Amino acid sequence: MELAQVRLLVTDFAACYHFYGEVLGLKPQSGAADGPYEKFSPAVGSAGIALQDRSAMAEVLDELGDTANGHRSLVVLRVDALDAYCEEITMRGATILHGPMPMTDRMRVAHLKDPEGNLVELQEWLLLRG
Repeated sequence: MELAQVRLLVTDFAACYHFYGEVLGLKPQSGAADGPYEKFSPAVGSAGIALQDRSAMAEVLDELGDTANGHRSLVVLRVDALDAYCEEITMRGATILHGPMPMTDRMRVAHLKDPEGNLVELQEWLLLRG
């Protein structure tokens, strides 16, 4: 078994497409900026984050037509230089809610939200620094 992707069901596809592609700097697979689906990949690794228009998925599962309430996901991305990355994405429109700061003696983190309110955690693994 292999993790292929984490898929987020979103209502404002265009805003989320911009956030994951332009703000966070992930690479879109096909360039389908209007949706209803797009997968984004980091520069390294094989797993990705996909966006799915919530209304399109509701055609398959009726219960998804209801409005999403509360936090239903936390996307975690590992970065090598957390402070520099946070500065970079802030200049591109991200708002850091928390951090960068230590979470444990093994990692530093920062938190932000995408346009749909999904939480994104950025992690810098201190053990990889050497």
